[in-house]
Amino acid sequence: MGAVPCRRALLLCNGMRYKLLQEGDIQVCVIRHPRTFLSKILTSKFLRRWEPHHLTLADNSLASATPSGYMENSVSYSAIEDVQPLSWENAPKYCLQLTIPGGTVLLQAANSYLRDQWFHSLQWKKKIYKYKKVLSNPSRWEVVLKEIRTLVDMALTSPLQDDSINQAPLEIVSKLLSENTNLTTQEHENIIVAIAPLLENNHPPPDLCEFFCKHCRERPRSMVVIEVFTPVVQRILKHNMDFGKCPRLRLFTQEYILALNELNAGMEVVKKFIQSMHGPTGHCPHPRVLPNLVAVCLAAIYSCYEEFINSRDNSPSLKEIRNGCQQPCDRKPTLPLRLLHPSPDLVSQEATLSEPRLKSVVVASSEVHVEVERTSTAKPALTASTGNDSEPNLIDCLMVSPACGTMSIELGPQAGRTLGCHVEILKLLSDYDDWRPSLASLLQPIPFPKEALAHEKFTKELKYVIQRFAEDPRQEVHSCLLSVRAGKDGWFQLYSPGGVACDDDGELFASMVHILMGSCYKTKKFLLSLAENKLGPCMLLALRGNQTMAEILCLMLEYNIIDNNDTQLQIISTLESTDVGKRMYEQLCDRQRELKELQRKGGPTRLTLPSKSTDADLARLLSSGSFGNLENLSLAFTNVTSACAEHLIKLPSLKQLNLWSTQFGDAGLRLLSEHLTMLQVLNLCETPVTDAGLLALSSMKSLCSLNMNSTKLSADTYEDLKAKLPNLKEVDVRYTEAW
Repeated sequence: MGAVPCRRALLLCNGMRYKLLQEGDIQVCVIRHPRTFLSKILTSKFLRRWEPHHLTLADNSLASATPSGYMENSVSYSAIEDVQPLSWENAPKYCLQLTIPGGTVLLQAANSYLRDQWFHSLQWKKKIYKYKKVLSNPSRWEVVLKEIRTLVDMALTSPLQDDSINQAPLEIVSKLLSENTNLTTQEHENIIVAIAPLLENNHPPPDLCEFFCKHCRERPRSMVVIEVFTPVVQRILKHNMDFGKCPRLRLFTQEYILALNELNAGMEVVKKFIQSMHGPTGHCPHPRVLPNLVAVCLAAIYSCYEEFINSRDNSPSLKEIRNGCQQPCDRKPTLPLRLLHPSPDLVSQEATLSEPRLKSVVVASSEVHVEVERTSTAKPALTASTGNDSEPNLIDCLMVSPACGTMSIELGPQAGRTLGCHVEILKLLSDYDDWRPSLASLLQPIPFPKEALAHEKFTKELKYVIQRFAEDPRQEVHSCLLSVRAGKDGWFQLYSPGGVACDDDGELFASMVHILMGSCYKTKKFLLSLAENKLGPCMLLALRGNQTMAEILCLMLEYNIIDNNDTQLQIISTLESTDVGKRMYEQLCDRQRELKELQRKGGPTRLTLPSKSTDADLARLLSSGSFGNLENLSLAFTNVTSACAEHLIKLPSLKQLNLWSTQFGDAGLRLLSEHLTMLQVLNLCETPVTDAGLLALSSMKSLCSLNMNSTKLSADTYEDLKAKLPNLKEVDVRYTEAW
């Protein structure tokens, strides 16, 4: 044929890497073995005819997009006896030789790189096709194991760079395992160890995840779990972007963590694993680890209650618990759930409601047992909406009081272990300072089913996480305790007195209020919500000497939150009953007298504080006389901060305020927007305010001049302010995003 074969070993390719070809354009020539002298002449290299074809490397054959000429019929990989590159003697051409029965197929590429790319791609397709055939009908498992190892070595040493290079062997093994379920435990482990090198840089396919889950459940103490699965799970947690697209990866991670928990050291091993995922530094370098761990925990906790959740329509709903269970005849027939110890006269008792207490009914499933105790009386606030068919508020459904039904849930042993392990992981995650802000955000709004929130063991264990949020001074953490939007309760309501999770007489509630009040929530809106919903618990805790609650009651009086005179007198009596409260009330009275003196008509109409003045200097100045006529106050180039807002809101006639180049921030702006609604001119040039504080200015309808030069104002916030401030005529937004 006038050509010299030049075989190239797979690894001797000068470090070149190639992408796996699926299709491409190439010149094709087919040479049949010459049988006569004439055929030898016709097949000589001088009379050879080349055809251009667009070839596709399918799973089982090499085919042309235009089946004609030489490629009228596709060439099966099983028919290709050998593939090798050729080097011509006279003119170098980039050619491949495919040996087939009865002849040879020549493929001519445009350059040497394309030739080598076609060579390695054809070799790979041919070998993968062979292994699929060999491993589809296994006879002796020792031979199968040897073939799997060879397949893995081939994938690891291939110069091709493509996701399918490592995924194809994994899918072959996955299919093999799914079709052969009668393997011994040792054969399982041998196969897992054989494919372990491929899992270092690749996620296992779904069927293989199912196989790994089974191994974790059946042999949690196997060394394979620690030595092989650990790097696989670490890679999943570091690189997975969405468990929704591959839920079996999440399930495998969950089963792996449960297997670690089954070891002798139990949660200590899990704790060390979490530490290894976070890393030794104070900041985790992998941003996907926390969201993935939280997703695994949420799914595992949900699974503990899943059987009962699926039967929710056939069991007493939380709305029924709140309003009194409906008669059994009105309910759907129970399918997976059954009533134990039913009372014969239950229907008549529910119809008349004449008995002081109805007999308890136990509803049970294989994993969840719910005991419902119904009483003949209910809170007026709760029974007022019995005619409403919509599902009531989550926390309202779970309210705990002597006059309201109580629900206790008991999980089975396996569900209990799963719940305990994953709640403990959430507690471990909350201990890391860098993870806590993101964790608080991921747990808002409340992501757990109402069956979990009605479970005393769950809410008691989760309380540690909420305490960590309440102790964190960062606003982005403790602000997540509040609800996301109006009408949706959050952790603050769940762990408040009266909520199902409150088991400490309001200690956590007081801690949450303290941290929120110390941040930027010392506002009328927050105090008003406490007065409307939590005034009783606040007064009770103040009566027991809680300093934070005494401060809350004083602020309610100072900001005129309470309109009812009797309630005001009761608050005053509560404050005077303790030394802490009495001292705070006396200070309030002193402030009120100073406020009256401050707001008394008289004093200057314009005031400018010297540069470098502080919050204390401003407070000392305003306490020295009457400033009831003060209309223009300049604090420009001073060192005042948001703390001085508490003094500024006491100036009744203030219309112009200059805060140029101060440290006045968002918290101060929120307070000003609630009290100084008559302010007309405000200068915030070169202050650290952001969109979060500037948006609060939309309530100051009298503003006609606003300077936001050199602030962190965004274009969207600027447009929003222009729409909500009809009197705004002069605006300076230079050197901002809105400029």
